[in-house]
Amino acid sequence: MTTAIHVQGLTKRYGDVQAVAGIDLEIKQGEVFAILGPNGAGKSTTVEILEGYRTRDAGEVLVLGTDPQKPTREWRTKLGIVLQTANDAAELTVREMVRHFAGYYPRSRDPDEVIAKVGLTEKADVRVRKLSGGQRRRVDVALGVIGNPQLLFLDEPTTGFDPEARRQFWDLIKGLAAEGTTILLTTHYLDEAEALAGRVAVIAKGRIVAEGDPATLGGRSSAKARVSWLGGSEETDTPTRLVQELADRFDGEIPGLAVSRPTLEDIYLTLIEAPHV
Repeated sequence: MTTAIHVQGLTKRYGDVQAVAGIDLEIKQGEVFAILGPNGAGKSTTVEILEGYRTRDAGEVLVLGTDPQKPTREWRTKLGIVLQTANDAAELTVREMVRHFAGYYPRSRDPDEVIAKVGLTEKADVRVRKLSGGQRRRVDVALGVIGNPQLLFLDEPTTGFDPEARRQFWDLIKGLAAEGTTILLTTHYLDEAEALAGRVAVIAKGRIVAEGDPATLGGRSSAKARVSWLGGSEETDTPTRLVQELADRFDGEIPGLAVSRPTLEDIYLTLIEAPHV
């Protein structure tokens, strides 16, 4: 696999505030990669540098082989960007807007195909201002992918979605990834990162404090299991043995038995609250 995003020693300061304090990152083409972190951690600054919207103080950055501080028109046509908030032409219909944006790209997708892909075929002739919040967000995604991008940036894409809309959106992103689109996702929803991303990075105070696949991030897969039952609980490295002991104690049926390992949210909170952060 070739590299879609290469970052080494990235730094950015605003006055006395060190927003990004030496980030290294490698994202392969075709990956879905999520960046997690609390507000003010440096996520947005990092992503804006990758998109070419913000300059860096130091470090090496290549996005699809190009330095974002030296963008070309051809390079920009390879990117799709879905911002956290977007100002749209609310008086246009969905179809008019998507067709208009398609004209900006040399190898755009078919507008009606994209509208169908984001689940808005029945709303294609409705003015954008009459759409629900979730439907307007789908328009944002349609505009992000209409240029047939090699790399898609998604910034908090499902903020304000109801649970059903979020699940439908996840299916859309999985479909784009299956087509080979590289996706960089920032989100506050840990279940979203776990459902979509093959790898995640946690940023805190301008540094990456952990990186890996969601199942093993921060030692998650090897962490102690918690065995709970009616009247007690215990953390253990050998949950099966403990359950067997409890089964003998309770004559086979353990009341209120539950066995769990740390969730991604548990690991995330531990990482961003660690003393070294």
